[in-house]
Amino acid sequence: MSSSTLTDLTVLTVLAATTKGAFLISGGTGRSGWKVTGPFCDGWPINHIVGDPATGTLWAGGGGDWHGAGIWRSEDAGETWQLVRLTRGTLDDWAAKDADFAKMIGWTEDALPFNADFAQIWSLCFAHGTLYAGTKPAGLLASEDRGKTWHRVEALTDHPSAENWNPGAAGLVLHTIVADPANPKKLWVGISAAGVFATEDGGASWQRRNRLSNAEACVHHDHPAAPRDGETGHCVHNMMRAPGAHDLLYQQNHHGVWRSRDGGRNWDDITEGLPSTFGFPIRVHPRDPDTIWTLPLNGDMVGRFPPDAAAAVWRSRDGGQSWQALRKGLPQEGCFFTVLRQAMTGDQRDPAGVYFGTNSGSVFASFDEGEEWLEIARHLPTILAVEVFER
Repeated sequence: MSSSTLTDLTVLTVLAATTKGAFLISGGTGRSGWKVTGPFCDGWPINHIVGDPATGTLWAGGGGDWHGAGIWRSEDAGETWQLVRLTRGTLDDWAAKDADFAKMIGWTEDALPFNADFAQIWSLCFAHGTLYAGTKPAGLLASEDRGKTWHRVEALTDHPSAENWNPGAAGLVLHTIVADPANPKKLWVGISAAGVFATEDGGASWQRRNRLSNAEACVHHDHPAAPRDGETGHCVHNMMRAPGAHDLLYQQNHHGVWRSRDGGRNWDDITEGLPSTFGFPIRVHPRDPDTIWTLPLNGDMVGRFPPDAAAAVWRSRDGGQSWQALRKGLPQEGCFFTVLRQAMTGDQRDPAGVYFGTNSGSVFASFDEGEEWLEIARHLPTILAVEVFER
């Protein structure tokens, strides 16, 4: 039996992280008959969900000022969930002063490992047996026991540039974690608005990697998130590593789409041909390093919705040298949704499926690499992230 046939026999579930909990959208083995279950995680704001297909474990990270930060874990593919709380929230302060309120919500005074150091978990990544979590304010946590206990990756927090990190509109967040599938010591992270950082020694040291490949050709822009001083804009929105042995990376940031052929040491601007420089997600084909998808928006100051209120996913088959708009099945009039930084994903099948979620609660899917789209879920809460779980 071929590997593609084996993949086609796996059950495919889209993991949707929303402002009102986690949802699972199952398409069975045939990517059809989609069924929504949820909300899970007690209705917490969930920023990201990832899974380990080998064991059926799912992790959902989120929280906020009210709950504090925490990570929910399911060891049965989403049937049941347990919470590991990491920081305090406003509810702890209220409950500590009000016994009746504490009794109503079942609160007990627990020692939390990070007290009130951060408010949310923004991103998760499971690789080589380690679970990583990005926080707001920006920091990186790691767990070697599948999310039960956590420690801070101090070398990133203590980076010499940290005192100059500036927040984006959503605050200072570590929102993207990218692992090298072949090397457990290599990791990249994206921080808004501090840029791209990389480690090649398992987190013991970090390099800041935002350099333009051709600084002299960079046109100065007035926007504070634009490239300047020989570097890309530091407000990176999303980043992915392409398949293969090379360190080919793509990123969508606040002011363009960029490609690096050397692990982020130098970045090329590949925005030309797109209708705007602004957008949030980037997606790379699971087998072809030159095929990428993004979803441009009209700009941060003019609404953050598709240009001309007509939705399109833009695809490149040549590493960003040229772009094609893919619109079939997507709304072409009065479309004002936003697709956020972690809200586009893909599966491993052939042809590859591509999925994105909107802040208006819809999930769209294409099973032919973007040629045609259909809505597989609607009326969900604001979708913050989507991932695919194939098992």
